[in-house]
Amino acid sequence: MPKSYIINYDLRKQRDYDSLYKAIKSYGTWARPLESTWVIVTEQTAIEVRDYLSKYMDSDDGLLVVRSSGEAAWRSVDCKNEWLKEHL
Repeated sequence: MPKSYIINYDLRKQRDYDSLYKAIKSYGTWARPLESTWVIVTEQTAIEVRDYLSKYMDSDDGLLVVRSSGEAAWRSVDCKNEWLKEHL
C-alpha cells in the first residue's frame, strides 16, 4: 500500500539540486510545498527512499525522510492545498 513521506534535505558543498530533484520526481506522485521540502507517495520504506536519494547526494549532505502520520497543518506553501490534503 502506498505511503506518503516528507523529505527534507540540506545540500552543503556541491549542491547538485538537479540530480536530486530528478530522483525525487521519479517517484511519480510528488509535491514541493517548500523550497527544501518535498512530499512523495511510494510503496517503498523510509530506508529505501533514503538509500535511493543518497545516491544523488554527497556524503556531507543532510537528508531526512519521515513517513506522514496523516495529521498535518501548513501555511503559505508552494503547492496545491488539495494535493496535500489528499496525500498527507
